[in-house]
Amino acid sequence: MTTSTSSSRSLWKGAISFGLVHIPVALHSATSEQGLNFDWLDKRSMDPVGYKRINKKTGKEIDKENIVKGIEYEDGQYVVLSQEEISAAYPKTTQTIEIEMFVPATDIPFVYLERPYYVVPINKGGKVYALLREALLKTRRVGIARVVIQTKQHLAVLVPSGPALVLNLLRWGDEIRSWEKLSFPPEGTEEAGITEKELKMAEQLVMDMSGKWNPEEFRDSFKEEIMKLVLEKVETGDIQTVAQPEEAETGRSSAQILDLTELLQRSLKKSGDKEDNEKSSGRKSVKAGADTESPPTRGAHKRRAV
Repeated sequence: MTTSTSSSRSLWKGAISFGLVHIPVALHSATSEQGLNFDWLDKRSMDPVGYKRINKKTGKEIDKENIVKGIEYEDGQYVVLSQEEISAAYPKTTQTIEIEMFVPATDIPFVYLERPYYVVPINKGGKVYALLREALLKTRRVGIARVVIQTKQHLAVLVPSGPALVLNLLRWGDEIRSWEKLSFPPEGTEEAGITEKELKMAEQLVMDMSGKWNPEEFRDSFKEEIMKLVLEKVETGDIQTVAQPEEAETGRSSAQILDLTELLQRSLKKSGDKEDNEKSSGRKSVKAGADTESPPTRGAHKRRAV
């Protein structure tokens, strides 16, 4: 049984980019998984037990070179993809948090939030970092961006929070299930059949139970009970030694910061020139990111990676 701990080591280094401005930053995980991970061990030798490649039909172990990857397009019908085809589809690693637009902070539903990261300025990027943070706070906006982390492209939102900018990975739109087929009471007190007296009583109950948010008051009782058992066994000497493989560190390059004033002026001029050109040609402006080809709808066919 193991629990993960927080680390000060950065997970990613690159830059925030909007207009012509680049802010060199590093990402640090804003959360730590505190769940319980029960490792499999061979009780005869206390060796770690891993996963085997088993043919589900024959029950026999197969060699790695005989395994291919496929997508189930319909029931029992697969499209097999080579490793070269899969690698070619990976998004290019740009080391950039590319902001595509700024939206009101209240526009992002909580259901889209997936995983937060602290964004920390590096390479003398503190002033530009602070400028972006204060501008977002002043305008009550957040930045919608794309970022590639470990070959996987993510949609993300850049949010000011206290002294920090937090990059929260977002779920893609087709990953959010619709609530249209679920049954909810109608919105509004009258439509839901709620009386004024009932509403006042509910409001009073909410206020009576209100307090200041303190995450330390809420604890994982199951984890604490398991850790209590673990400590008891440690004190009695009931422990086993298991060798674990070491993790290799990977280095990342970072972006360079340029003159802030010049970049802001050039970005504003570029934006103004674009608007003038669009007005003169009579074309309507296109929202940022709209020219990106949309992927096929996941609901059209049943797919599962194997």
